[in-house]
Amino acid sequence: MVEETVSTITKTNKAPRKAGGTITATGRRKTAVATIRLVDGTGKIRVNGREFEDYFTTLSMQNKVLSPLDKVNSVKTYDIVVKTQGGGLNGQAGALSLAIARALNTIDEELRPILKQNGLLTRDPRRRERNKPGRAGARKRFQFSKR
Repeated sequence: MVEETVSTITKTNKAPRKAGGTITATGRRKTAVATIRLVDGTGKIRVNGREFEDYFTTLSMQNKVLSPLDKVNSVKTYDIVVKTQGGGLNGQAGALSLAIARALNTIDEELRPILKQNGLLTRDPRRRERNKPGRAGARKRFQFSKR
C-alpha cells in the first residue's frame, strides 16, 4: 500500500510544467547557457528572438541542435523558444542540444534510454584551460635557445 502511494507521487511530479503545458529546461556547455521553453506545436524554433536557421548558420550546428528531436522522431512536434547567453555559437549549440534532451526526458521517461544511448543527456565538462603565469598561453612556451 505504501509503495503504491510513493510511485504515484513520483509519477505526478515528474516535469516542471508551467501554465499551458510549457516545459522549461536549461543546458550548459563551456561558458554558454541555454534556457528553453518547450510547447506542443509545429516545430518552430526561435533563438534570442531570431529564426533558428538565421542564428545557427552552419548545417553542423543545426544538426547538433536538432539531434535530440531527431532521435525521438519529434522534430515537427514541439515549438521551442530559446534564450542563450555566453560562449560562442558552438558552445551555445551544445548547450541547446542538452536543454532539449533534458526537456524531452521530463516529458516522457521512456525516451531516456534512447537519449542516453546517443550521449545527449551527458553534460560535456570540458572547459578552456587557464593561462599560466609567465607564459604566452595555457601551454605555449617561449622559444628555447641552446646557446
